[in-house]
Amino acid sequence: MSRGDELKELASDLSRAVEAARRVGLPTTVYLLSMALVEVREAAAAAADDGDDDSAA
Repeated sequence: MSRGDELKELASDLSRAVEAARRVGLPTTVYLLSMALVEVREAAAAAADDGDDDSAA
């Protein structure tokens, strides 16, 4: 699995965690997970722009 694929999977996991935290009313957790999700999405986009070259990491 490439780094980009791993980041996309992590983003998906974080997104589900954000929704779960929102459902149970944990606003601070929602905020923190949302910030992590932004970082992971940016990293995934950068990996895609770099052509998913694992040797560059």
